[in-house]
Amino acid sequence: MAKSSSNSSNIFLAAVLLFFGNVFLRAQASDVHYYDFVLREINVTRNCTTNTILVVNDSLPGPTIRARKGDLVYVKVHNQGPYGVTLHWHGVKQPRNPWSDGPEYITQCAIPPGTNFTYEVNLTDEEGTIWWHAHNEWTRSTVYGAIVILPREGSNFPFTTPDGEHLILLGSWFNEGISLNKALEMELSAGTNHVPRATGFLINGQYGDFVPCSNESTPHFSVDYGKTYLFRIVNAAVGSEMFISIADHNMTLVGMDGAYTKPIVVSYLMIESGQTMDVLVTANQSPGRYYLAAQEFSTEDIDFTDYVHEVATAIIQYKGNFSLTSPPSYPNETLPLYHDYSAAASFIQRLRSLASEEHTVDVPRNVTTRMFITASPNHVACPDDSCYFNDYKVAATLNNISWEDPSVDVLQAYNRNISGVYTMDFPDLPPVMYNFTGDDLSTSLADAAQGTSVKVLNYNETVEIVFQGTNLLDQSEYHPMHMHGYSFYVIGVGFGNFDNETDPQMYNLVDPPKVNTFGIPKRGWAAIRFRANNPGVWYWHCHIDRHMSWGMSTAFIVKNGDTEET
Repeated sequence: MAKSSSNSSNIFLAAVLLFFGNVFLRAQASDVHYYDFVLREINVTRNCTTNTILVVNDSLPGPTIRARKGDLVYVKVHNQGPYGVTLHWHGVKQPRNPWSDGPEYITQCAIPPGTNFTYEVNLTDEEGTIWWHAHNEWTRSTVYGAIVILPREGSNFPFTTPDGEHLILLGSWFNEGISLNKALEMELSAGTNHVPRATGFLINGQYGDFVPCSNESTPHFSVDYGKTYLFRIVNAAVGSEMFISIADHNMTLVGMDGAYTKPIVVSYLMIESGQTMDVLVTANQSPGRYYLAAQEFSTEDIDFTDYVHEVATAIIQYKGNFSLTSPPSYPNETLPLYHDYSAAASFIQRLRSLASEEHTVDVPRNVTTRMFITASPNHVACPDDSCYFNDYKVAATLNNISWEDPSVDVLQAYNRNISGVYTMDFPDLPPVMYNFTGDDLSTSLADAAQGTSVKVLNYNETVEIVFQGTNLLDQSEYHPMHMHGYSFYVIGVGFGNFDNETDPQMYNLVDPPKVNTFGIPKRGWAAIRFRANNPGVWYWHCHIDRHMSWGMSTAFIVKNGDTEET
């Protein structure tokens, strides 16, 4: 955790800045909402075992924030838990307001136990479903909830208004309970890869029918025959991509990450860790009961079998009189298997922004900054025999640098010109070019450095980043990269090594998906573009939590513009 000596000063400074920003933000907001989040421990029973966990307002998942596009939300967080906590508003751009973004070590120190802190959540162009979660260690495993952003008053959805809506939050269950962070810290200090693993997945806090002691609490969603429902889906699972399918029902994807997409009809979803999706489902089958099933898409080596095999389920139940003696129908034909890479790739390749007159696309064309960033498993040397088992500890990197948490958060250090906290030398290229996705790569390529290295951008720079996955140490995986403070356009995705000559010719600059989280495929690459028009300090990290804990992250500092508004 960050040193307590900086807690009070940092929180006081943030409070002062938030206070003086109130008048400006209120003047711009369409409406203002207030929420109280009380963090405390409760006892819950899952899979026949009772654990103590930390939650918000005695609920798993936590409360849903509902607002309209352009609204302002104040969330007062009362920390009655046993350790410091921060909250992040995943997908909210927070223009000129990084002080309320939430990641520990980046924009604030943790809110100490027994204190409170008020966040300003400034909604601007987001519309659809996003979410909030804790952003210190792995506290988000039980501290998370949805944010539903409706169109502005007087505006409508870009599709026929649904007859109703249902909320689905996918979550992870860890047997460690309230001791999860301590177990994580122990393994990180030992330098091993034996970090805690989820033992199951949840839908709205419940396992569903296929786990002992769970079928009485399986979530049910009631539907009327012939009506269409908007399902708002959040993948809050700690570090897992998921497949989702509904027995005998298609889904129409209409939104991702708080932005609308071109409608695509699908029989399954592949939703990456941290992503949100909005889908329409029409109740057009024989009245009865149908399983909605969620299963892990495991991208680790095929020989690795320590992933969750159980399927989380909910039940879509038609209203009316019909027999309940037979079990619900199961999506045997449409739910992909654990390692179905072709199903994942097929789904990803169909994603497009809506790109309508009301919901325009603005892909930067004249790129001023180009970066090529490897996302890789690595190892770093252990100083003074500090690791328990050998001279190296497990690490994950961006461009061969494994992020090291500072003792003062980066935003405070940047704002106050505190030296020695971070360096401004994050590289635009990896130190060595090699066959990134090849087999039997030299282990010497996995030697990495640790540091608090950030990338500095001038205001309004147009940035293209190609993220390249690697197979170092024979440990290639998907890496869902999440950028705070921005959405970005995914202009290209491919497998193998990125080819700077041929791959850019296939870029989609017309209607690429606009997201805040998107995966680098296993042994593949993803290219994105964005405009650096939101000043502040913004975290970039893999949303597979063990990768983030091992160091697969950095921060962007975007300088102020020349005017008061920028």
